Amino acid sequence: MSHSGTSTGPREVSSRVQLFATIGALLALALASIDVSVVGAAMPRIASELHGLELYAWVGVSYAVAAAVVVPVAGKLGDMFGRKPVLLVGLAGFTVASWLCGAAQTMPQLVGFRGLAGFFGGVLMANVFTLLADIYTPEKRTQMQGVFFGVAGLSMVIGPPLGGFITDSWSWRWVFYINVPLAVITILAVVVGVPFVRSGASWRDIDFAGVVTLVAGVVPILIGLTLAGNGHKWTSPPVVAPIVVGILLLVVFFFVETRSARNPVVPFSMFKGNQFSVMVVIAFFSAFAMMGTTFYVPLLYQGVLGVTATHSGTLLIPLTLGLMLVGPVAGKAMTALPHYRILAVFAMAAIVVGLLMLSTVGPHTGQVIPIIAMALIGIGIGVAFPMATSVVQSAIPMSQVGVGTSQIQFWRMIAGPVALAILGSILTGQIGVRGQADVLGGGGPSPTELASALHGLFLTCAVAVAIGLVASFFLKEVPLRDMSAMAKKKAPSGRGAKPATA
Repeated sequence: MSHSGTSTGPREVSSRVQLFATIGALLALALASIDVSVVGAAMPRIASELHGLELYAWVGVSYAVAAAVVVPVAGKLGDMFGRKPVLLVGLAGFTVASWLCGAAQTMPQLVGFRGLAGFFGGVLMANVFTLLADIYTPEKRTQMQGVFFGVAGLSMVIGPPLGGFITDSWSWRWVFYINVPLAVITILAVVVGVPFVRSGASWRDIDFAGVVTLVAGVVPILIGLTLAGNGHKWTSPPVVAPIVVGILLLVVFFFVETRSARNPVVPFSMFKGNQFSVMVVIAFFSAFAMMGTTFYVPLLYQGVLGVTATHSGTLLIPLTLGLMLVGPVAGKAMTALPHYRILAVFAMAAIVVGLLMLSTVGPHTGQVIPIIAMALIGIGIGVAFPMATSVVQSAIPMSQVGVGTSQIQFWRMIAGPVALAILGSILTGQIGVRGQADVLGGGGPSPTELASALHGLFLTCAVAVAIGLVASFFLKEVPLRDMSAMAKKKAPSGRGAKPATA
């Protein structure tokens, strides 16, 4: 793996600066995470009032696509210009976009404004986890990654009921308006707490050709995958055309980055590193499992086991608890064990076993097996998520830590639409689009038929995640605590960012 820059480790900061910076980063993370889940409960009311049921799904799609596309770009900008200014731009833009969403008068307006909110939300997600590498040592950073992913998991849980409460008590518009004062508080915390790092970079150093070709390639692919997951056939022109165009443009992006870019937005040399390439695979397939589980397990509970919607939500708690509670413990274990490969193997194996258990659930199975399965999946994800970020941050030089961290985020976010496209098409092939819509309304397939379709879905998900399990065996056993010293030895001198006095 090639290295550049002089910054090879976290700068020394006081405990006070660490505290305020961590608070600012946690607030930014909570704001971006809750915003993803809080809108779902309000969407039926929104679609009814704005008369836009046909655009229902695109409110979420526009946010997800914009966020995924901007993550690698925002991570690179954070490396170039410092985390603080990029975070502040993201927060300011997110504040304006949230107000615009609340003020939307038509469904197309809301779709566009949610895309804008997703853009700035992606800016936040790309730099929040990277900030930890700026202010914490590798040992402490690993534990903090677990805490941060716990906050993200908690945000996922409280988002839907919070959105329903706000919608019923005030108005669906306040689901968006509430972000404005919260964002202002977060901006103040970032201004006060996050240390500023001077940079010698200028706008001329930005890889504009790389940014344009990356965005132009990723957007149509995500749109094509979304259409495939919403019932379109994989061979239909609306699915094939954007995916083919996107792939061709990504080929152009690769040649731009490797042949002509002086400061590439994605340094492909990083993929030559064992830790980075393996952790990208683990990040992708652990997120694949998470999306498949959180999206289709409620259907399993309600359509197969006959559990009410309210109770089915509480049955997702084992997964969320695993994500919240296991992360900090796993972070401590990573610094205590001489080698961390065993944790990666354990995490992916737990997810595979949990998915295999879900593939056996039928109308008469009961709730014990799915609860155990959800706990296993939650534990696996709770280990895999912070581990992937921490290992990558320790395996690459600090001059590229924003790019590396944002790449892990990018592949996690890409996993969502890929999982829904593949798993959704499997379910559609078994019961049809109409059957999915009628499951909870008394029509559609019987519980036995639905269980059979979901068996194939969860089995496919388990096979996919098994790729991540195989990859984990190839992770080189390099102790995490020694990797910062290794990076210092490998990094040559060069032009890099100079820390300013906090």
